[in-house]
Amino acid sequence: MSNPVSALNRCPTTRREFLRRSGIGLGTLGLAGVMADDSSRRLLAAGATNPMSPKTPHFAPKAKAVIHLFLNGGPSQVDTFDPKPALDQYHGKSIPLDLRTERETGAAYRSPFKFEKYGQSGIEVSELFSHVGEMIDDVCVVRSMHADVPNHEPSLMLMNCGNGQLVRPSVGSWVTYGLGSENQNLPGFIAMCPSGYPIKGAENWQAGFLPGAYQGTYIDSKHQEIEKLIANIRNAAGLPRDEQRRQLDLLQTLNRRHQQARQQDAELESRVQSFELAYRMQIEATDAFDISREPQSIREMYGDSVQARQILIARRLVERGVRYIQLWHGAGQPWDSHDKIEDNHRRLAGECSQAIGALLKDLKQRSLLQDTLVIWGGEFGRTPTVELPKPGANAGTNSGRDHNHYGFTMWMAGGGVKGGHVHGATDEFGFQAVEDRVHVHDLHATIMHLLGFDHERLTYRYAGRDFRLTDVHGNVVHDIIA
Repeated sequence: MSNPVSALNRCPTTRREFLRRSGIGLGTLGLAGVMADDSSRRLLAAGATNPMSPKTPHFAPKAKAVIHLFLNGGPSQVDTFDPKPALDQYHGKSIPLDLRTERETGAAYRSPFKFEKYGQSGIEVSELFSHVGEMIDDVCVVRSMHADVPNHEPSLMLMNCGNGQLVRPSVGSWVTYGLGSENQNLPGFIAMCPSGYPIKGAENWQAGFLPGAYQGTYIDSKHQEIEKLIANIRNAAGLPRDEQRRQLDLLQTLNRRHQQARQQDAELESRVQSFELAYRMQIEATDAFDISREPQSIREMYGDSVQARQILIARRLVERGVRYIQLWHGAGQPWDSHDKIEDNHRRLAGECSQAIGALLKDLKQRSLLQDTLVIWGGEFGRTPTVELPKPGANAGTNSGRDHNHYGFTMWMAGGGVKGGHVHGATDEFGFQAVEDRVHVHDLHATIMHLLGFDHERLTYRYAGRDFRLTDVHGNVVHDIIA
């Protein structure tokens, strides 16, 4: 009798095609096995013809869209939203804590920035983010975040995809998979990062094993000219729209024939959908990304930096029904201030603070903040101790902080969270979360809850098991929900 494994190895088809012909195609079973309850069947029915069609969550959502402000590199919690007077007392001295970080650190290093109480809540905010402070009564500050390791790559994957080691779908992909999009002429999930990619690149907004239609669409937001900003969806050939439509119809006919011969390949379906989306986007995206159509007073309120432009675009996208927008500060890891943290953090905050405050004000005045969840933070925080110079470096030149995953701050606003509220706390030095600790998995569970999902029931069957964003972890933080 022939060896079936050998036969498979000799077969010219791919492993995936072999599995499909055996009746257990991953894409088909994945869509068929979204979840076992009635709501999952409604979700499947809603997306049967268009994966991005609007879908009904498990229960009434408090948030309908998400804007994630990602300060990649790791902003310092003790210099932004978690003031620690003990650092003034211990400045230049050893602190009675022994926690391992990525690099060697020394004595306590006080914050070079002043903190001030804002709003009726009296929450203290650093001068770096005074514009956010003006809106602090709409903000929920979570001072007890913690992650797994003090390294960028796994921490980015954990924050964005729920797993630091293995390939998993990103949060935005899970959200659009579960909810679809309210605008079929724009991507449901957009990631903007000026001048290139963050560390780990497109893996941060990957669809993983979900159908490719749910992957984030990358926009290089450094460009001001619309033709460059959305170059990949423009009509490069300059053809009339009716001729474009005829060409696309012919292409789609050929693609469908090709697809039928391959038993409804999920990846090919995503490719087909992408052509249609690009065609539809040509008019709507030109409008959505053109901030010159905003009143001068609004543009001045946000400011004129790259960050200001992309944050204003995010508001315009939310207005148009885009489901998930992630705004990265810049290529690489700009907030990774191992040295000269005063200069670096002041410069970086100066690029975005005004626009973030303006976003909160603008969303609120348009009655959009109540169902738009705004998230701020990085992949981890920074140490309250100074990072020691590397061997051979000039001692005394360092004035920065190392990575810190033991305790850091994130905040959320709108979308059903408690405004003017502080949740949890780090120790007296701001090193480790010690009160009402919130793991990244808990954050993800809470985000999904605000969007109307039980994070344990929003699953996708892949490789013989049901996967979810939070894997086998995560608890909803009900104390931060209004």
